[in-house]
Amino acid sequence: MDTGASPSAYVKELSERISRFAQQDGTVGTAIPALSFIRASRVSEPIHSVYEPSLCIVAQGSKVVMLGAESYRYDPSSYLTASVHLPITGQVVEASTEAPYLSLQLKFDMNQILEVIQSSAAAEQNRRESARALSVDKMSSALQEAVLRLVRLLDTPQDIPVLAPYAIREILYRILQNKQGSSIRQFALIGSHAQRISQVIERLSRDFAEPLRVDELAAEAGMSTSSFFAYFKEVTAMSPIQYQKQLRLQEARRLLLSSEMDAADAAFQVGYESPTQFSREYARFFGQPPIRDVRHLRSTLYKAETLS
Repeated sequence: MDTGASPSAYVKELSERISRFAQQDGTVGTAIPALSFIRASRVSEPIHSVYEPSLCIVAQGSKVVMLGAESYRYDPSSYLTASVHLPITGQVVEASTEAPYLSLQLKFDMNQILEVIQSSAAAEQNRRESARALSVDKMSSALQEAVLRLVRLLDTPQDIPVLAPYAIREILYRILQNKQGSSIRQFALIGSHAQRISQVIERLSRDFAEPLRVDELAAEAGMSTSSFFAYFKEVTAMSPIQYQKQLRLQEARRLLLSSEMDAADAAFQVGYESPTQFSREYARFFGQPPIRDVRHLRSTLYKAETLS
């Protein structure tokens, strides 16, 4: 028999708890290091960022995430998981001052997933050799209850060191039981194609400024160049070159926005040898040349701060 909280009760409680901690727009950390809350009082422009392996749950409002040419929408009835580092474009599409967008992000790593698999006999269920690293699935009542148990621990900080690891473990177990669980498992199972691609992605996300040599990455994954290219695209919805380019451009944008660095210096910092090529690719990706784009971003941030 299903004894979980009703959807309306779950949404109400989770929204109230997030609102209590996230009283202003933006992202706020919590006493549980892997857990953060997000609030937005208005529909946002597309925001480029890199998702780490994480679970994203909406308590109020909705959001669209773009991975390559694919679009993923999720709201309180669903959740999103990212299994590797992924350059994405996210946009809050439902939010208002009266009913702000409220969500949480719980970061995890594949070692945690593997520990749950090894103790739950889930490793051999629905084995797949490759899978998309971003997925949306329906919330189950069991997962709702597990999420609330974790968030409620913020009311008793003394319990967090002992109980939070168990609550997170239960959340990961519930995710693995859901429809997309078999896809997520592949990124933790040693030797699977998805796990070998994820190891290469970890290196690429760390060394994105270095020259890209697909044959070396394929050898590192133990695959032929053609197989590596195909599996990489299956996991990330983009080619290795497109993946690296997005990481470089997003980091360059961050550098330009957070410092007085000029476009040429930012280009060299992220691995471009030609400032002209950098400016061309930057404008194609973000819609405006670097300096104009950063000026627009700073103006937008200033307006948001004055209105909050």
